[in-house]
Amino acid sequence: MSFKAFLAMMAILLSGGLVHAQGTRPAPPAAPAASGQIDLNSASRDDLMTLDGIGEVRADAIIRARPFKAKTELVERRLIPEALYEKIADKVMARPPPAAPPARPAQPPPKRT
Repeated sequence: MSFKAFLAMMAILLSGGLVHAQGTRPAPPAAPAASGQIDLNSASRDDLMTLDGIGEVRADAIIRARPFKAKTELVERRLIPEALYEKIADKVMARPPPAAPPARPAQPPPKRT
């Protein structure tokens, strides 16, 4: 077998392997929320960047400004302009962050008698 024929055969075999490998990729992560809205308090940077007008800089600013009590805080805190908020308001929500467990009172030291 000539060297060119060998290379051609290897190219065919490898390209078939790549097609097979591409077909077995893991599925992308599930949607952020069942309602289709993105939670400002828990969304990843990539999830935030799927919103129109939200790039890396704004996504990072939103993450740094957490937690939000309401989605309107995006405008109130001047993270995004009001015109952009109007475009994405129906796609975002601000679910309250999980409550921290109540702090246990400190135990008094045992009395010495």
